[in-house]
Amino acid sequence: MSLDEIAGVAHRPAGSPAGVVLLTHGAGGNRDSPMLQRMCDEWARRGFLAIRYDLPFRRRRPKGPPSGSGAGDRDGIVAAIGYARGLADGPLIAGGHSYGGRQTSMVVAGGGVPVDLLALFSYPLHPPGKPERRRTEHLPGIGVPTVFTHGGSDPFGSLPELHAAAALIPARHDVVEITGARHDLASKALDVPALAVDAALRLLS
Repeated sequence: MSLDEIAGVAHRPAGSPAGVVLLTHGAGGNRDSPMLQRMCDEWARRGFLAIRYDLPFRRRRPKGPPSGSGAGDRDGIVAAIGYARGLADGPLIAGGHSYGGRQTSMVVAGGGVPVDLLALFSYPLHPPGKPERRRTEHLPGIGVPTVFTHGGSDPFGSLPELHAAAALIPARHDVVEITGARHDLASKALDVPALAVDAALRLLS
C-alpha cells in the first residue's frame, strides 16, 4: 500500500512525526477541500504527519455523490488506516468531514481497526430537514476518544442534537462548537483548525 494507492496528499512536519493524522472528505467533495487542507496544515505545524485522501467513490469519478451502502468506501478507509499505521510512532488519528467522518466512525465502531482518536467534522447527524432520520446507531460501539467539530448553523444537525448524539459514545469525547458556521465550518471569527487540534490533543493527553 502506498500514498498513491490511497489517493493521498501528505503534509509533513518539520521533524520526526509525533503521530499520524488521516482525514477524508464529504459526499460532495474531495481531498482538496479547503477545510481538509487547513486542518492538515495545522496538524503538521503541531508535529504530526497529516494525510488527506480520496475515498474509493471519488477515485472512480471526479464528481457526484457516493452510491450504495458505503461498504466500498469503508473498505477503502480500512486500507488507508492500515497504510498509515506503519508511518510513524505515536498516536494514529483518523476521521473526516461529513460523510467521510461518518464512514470512518462506522469502521472504528465495527472493531478490529485500531486508531487512537476519531476526529469528526460536521458529522451528518441527519439529512437536512429530517431530524427523525438519525445516523447514530453505531455510536455506542465507538471505544476510542472522539472529537466532534460542528457549526452552530449546520443543517445536518443542531448543536443540542449533536451533544445528545456524542453522549452515546462510551469513550471520552468532546464537541468543539463553531458559532455561526455552516456545514463547511468556515468562520471569520474563529481559528477552526486550531480549536479542533487543541481538543484532540487534550483527549490524547
